[in-house]
Order: sequence, then structure tokens, then C-alpha cells
Amino acid sequence: MKWFLPETPDVLGLLRAQLAVTIEAMDAFSRWADGQAAAEQDVRDGEHRADTAKRELYHALRSAFITPLEPEDLFALSRGIDRIIDQAEDTVRESEVMACPPDAPLAAMARLLSEAIRALDGAIAGLGGNGGTTASAEAAIKASRRIERVYRSAMADLLTVDDIHEVTARRELYRRGARIADAVVDVAERVLYAVVKEA
Repeated sequence: MKWFLPETPDVLGLLRAQLAVTIEAMDAFSRWADGQAAAEQDVRDGEHRADTAKRELYHALRSAFITPLEPEDLFALSRGIDRIIDQAEDTVRESEVMACPPDAPLAAMARLLSEAIRALDGAIAGLGGNGGTTASAEAAIKASRRIERVYRSAMADLLTVDDIHEVTARRELYRRGARIADAVVDVAERVLYAVVKEA
């Protein structure tokens, strides 16, 4: 008699694949914020590729019999990662709509976001038993918190700008950068929560 076992797809591998695409897209976001306008298309392409990776993970979750984490946690992590790149793409689009190119503070935020997203990758890799999950998640949170300091300084500098259009546009872009940082913190804290539940 031939036995058929339930599927056991590598859902953590698929989550990291989604994150790998997100890292590439966030690196492009950093290049765009640093003045490389052509990287805008790489951000948009990366967002579409990340959506595809997210759908592949969701499909695998529906068919998986056993998962290394609760399906709810895997779904929440994937959704949180998706929000990071979605908000980065929205920032690029907002900059274009408002005819307000990125500046030094936004570039500094983007560099810190690239650092934070790499720390998230280390945290999620650790969920597979490689260790370092907590330290990497905390590193992602720390990098994101440094963005708050950049944000506050940039907002204070806007008080000296007379052009109301520039003030309004830059304030919106800075706020978007801060919201992306908040999304990173949400994912990192969800990783920490998953670790606590599995302990």
C-alpha cells in the first residue's frame, strides 16, 4: 500500500524569500532617496515581486499540515513585511505627485531602513533554529528607533523654511519614512512574540 503524507512546504523559506525581495526593493528605495532617480522603477518592480512571493507563502500555508510557527504568526509576519515595501513604494509615488525629490533626511531614514530590514532577516532566519532571533529583532527595533531622531531633527529644520509647498511636501515624506520604521518595529515585535509563544 502506498502512503500519502500531507504536504510540508518550507514556509519559513518562503517567508525569507519574500523578505529577500523586500530587502532588494528597500535597497533600491535607499538609492532612490540618495538621489538615484532611476531606482524608482526598481522599488516599484520589487513591490510587485514581493506581492508574488507573499501569495506563494499564503498558498503554501493553506496546504501545509505542520508549520514551524503557528500559521497566524507566519501570516502576520508576511503581511507586516508586505506593508514595509508597500509604504516605501507609496513614498516614492508621493514624492513624484508632490514634485518634491528626496533630500538628505529622507536618505538617512532610508539607509537606516535598509539596515533594519536586514536585521529582520536575521531574526526570521533564527526562527528556523539558527539562533540569534532575539538579538536580530532588537537590532531591527534599534535601527528603526534611530529613524525617529532623524525625523524629529528634520521636522525641526522645516520651521526655518518659508515655502509652504516645500514644508507640506517634506513633512509628508518624513512622516511616511517614520511610518515605514513603525512597520519594521511591528514585524520585529511579532517575531519576539512568536519566540515567546514557542518557548
